[in-house]
Amino acid sequence: MESGGDNKQAVSIQQLKRTKPPGLKSEESEEERKQYLSILQSAGGKLLEDGRHGLRIAGWRIETMKRPILNSDARQEWEKKLGSAHLPEMVFGESSLELVHEETGIKIHFNAFDALQGWKQEALPPVEVPAAAKWKFRSKPSQQVILDYDYTFTTPYSGSEVLEPNRKQVEMDVQASETSECLCWIQSEDRINLVALQSKDPILFYDEVVLYEDELADNGVSLLTVKVRVMPTCWFLLLRFWLRVDGVLMRVRDTRMYCAFESDSKGMPVVIRERCGREGTFEALAVRGFPSESCAYGDPNLINERLPIVWQIHEKLSFSS
Repeated sequence: MESGGDNKQAVSIQQLKRTKPPGLKSEESEEERKQYLSILQSAGGKLLEDGRHGLRIAGWRIETMKRPILNSDARQEWEKKLGSAHLPEMVFGESSLELVHEETGIKIHFNAFDALQGWKQEALPPVEVPAAAKWKFRSKPSQQVILDYDYTFTTPYSGSEVLEPNRKQVEMDVQASETSECLCWIQSEDRINLVALQSKDPILFYDEVVLYEDELADNGVSLLTVKVRVMPTCWFLLLRFWLRVDGVLMRVRDTRMYCAFESDSKGMPVVIRERCGREGTFEALAVRGFPSESCAYGDPNLINERLPIVWQIHEKLSFSS
């Protein structure tokens, strides 16, 4: 994430994305797999069992799950739980990324349901756009639907965290029996170690999970994805909400998390989170000399730095009682 608005400080999806390491690809050779497993073992890691996609390393279990989009019955159940008759066109409801610190029970995870709960609670007003007139019929052609909701599915979601109940106790300032602990994020001066992320260390694991997507009736894109990279010394992830309403507005909300494989004085992992929101209109971009055609903005990596920062927050994971 950006620090102080300095673009050179950004850790982009392009930096995050590298070729999947051997050992995680179906087309690999046996020799490639052996080399990968040797590198993984030397880093103290091992692949998950039972065909699960991920690995264990430095006390963390990191796992991605990719499932098909929700079927009609599941969509109806989600609509009921969320209190909304509207969902994105493609909701990957059973897809997720989980990072579990097994010694302490800290679990950080990313899923579509929690993200859509955030969308429902934030309830932004719908973006005004002429093309939206025909969207009134997109859900039920025989019945007019009033666009009185945020059809872009913009979410403030930046991940979910929980302490698993059967965690091993860690020495704290107070006895665990005397308090009910939970995880929270507190403001911090700590920053993501960009030097570590830009190092040439081998990538032990990389994956991308799509949580939901909507093409706004062929008038743009609304997309929520999370990408994770694991190296011998740390893990790093980028959760990104990307919106383009053609000819009108673009919006990016990024959450970056970083954890070096070392603990604080209490034996707790140090997880840093940096959140940033960017937004701009096509009109404002054109005034600055950038293209005004929607086809010029198919890749959020290319537009991200052109959009002004609306807000940014720096935090780290902590316990509260």
